[in-house]
Amino acid sequence: MTAPVFVAENFAAGAGGRYVLDGPEGRHAVSVKRLRAGEDVVLTDGAGRWARCVVLDTEGKDRLVLTVDPVTEEPEESPRITVVQALPKGDRGELAVETMTETGVDAVVPWTASRCITQWKGERGLKALAKWRATAREAGKQSRRVRFPEIADAASTKQVAALLADADFAAVLHEEGSEPLATAELPKAGHIVLVVGPEGGVSPDELAAFAGAGAKPYRLGRSVLRTSTAGTAATALLLGRTGRWA
Repeated sequence: MTAPVFVAENFAAGAGGRYVLDGPEGRHAVSVKRLRAGEDVVLTDGAGRWARCVVLDTEGKDRLVLTVDPVTEEPEESPRITVVQALPKGDRGELAVETMTETGVDAVVPWTASRCITQWKGERGLKALAKWRATAREAGKQSRRVRFPEIADAASTKQVAALLADADFAAVLHEEGSEPLATAELPKAGHIVLVVGPEGGVSPDELAAFAGAGAKPYRLGRSVLRTSTAGTAATALLLGRTGRWA
């Protein structure tokens, strides 16, 4: 198994190449993972900077003493894949973020589509967004990523259209009269943006707005997926077709 990943903002080694991981991450490493001297770990800032480490010792219940290798910068993937995710009901939003993160998505944009039952407003919306970001962080660690997906602020249909207009390939998952995503001509670099609608589907007005921004409708297959799983399936397909899973 690959080494477990822990998040640290600044993990440059001090005197003797030693670094102490403490706080919640240190507590998880010592008290939950029960790491011991000689085991390997990876430290990352979640934005591409990372370093291999070896456990030297533990101190108490929340301090892990490490030796740190030189810091490495992982380049951004290309083409970049962003999924615009309509807000699902309940905890299905966190499920979508978790599985897309594990699969390899680069960014997720929460979308307040007109047919969404869930609407993010005020303090409730801020809490929901924080949950999505925390989920991406934990799923990034679990899947051994060192560059976690960006979780943007909630976007309106107008803002999503602007994002689609700047993409190198823009698609809306929509089953009616659409081409298969499996045969679409994809760019080898740049930015791919994919829109996943709510359970009630993308409205005609939204489809028109996205078409005006250059986004075409595509379908995944014969079956209709839940909004919480469609983005993960589409991301996997795109990763395979663009060579990122080669």
